[in-house]
Amino acid sequence: MADQRTQADEQDTWIPDDEWEAIVANVPLVSVDLVIRHEGGVLLGLRENEPARGEWFVPGGTVFKNETLTDAVHRVADEELGVDVTIESRLGTFEHFYDTSDVEGIDSKHYLATAFEVTLDDDNLEMDTQHSQLKVFEPPYEGLHPYVERYLDALD
Repeated sequence: MADQRTQADEQDTWIPDDEWEAIVANVPLVSVDLVIRHEGGVLLGLRENEPARGEWFVPGGTVFKNETLTDAVHRVADEELGVDVTIESRLGTFEHFYDTSDVEGIDSKHYLATAFEVTLDDDNLEMDTQHSQLKVFEPPYEGLHPYVERYLDALD
């Protein structure tokens, strides 16, 4: 599970599965989402894992303990896309409630996601295993996941 890490003195450490299950079952996850402006639109990935499997969604990930939000943005960009980004603006914090989870036996996930508008510092993207495709969506944005639509509404 990609989300079950913490950051201690710049070393990633894994949270044991049973502890991660308890966290997902009982508390909201603090995360960052990257709304990537690219080629006149927004770059989205087709998700391969829960929550939101099969949806076009922004890259994102949980924030490690003792990691700033902006450091998390840069780490997520590197891990999920293989590039760094420039933060253009902070769009705000959004609540996401899902009726699915990637944790067996847990039927929901709750995120407190802070979204950042970013631009790519490099076009040499290296997709991670969470996404099967990357695609630029141009306005008018239609038929996207409601949480992505909320982010796009916050852009203007």
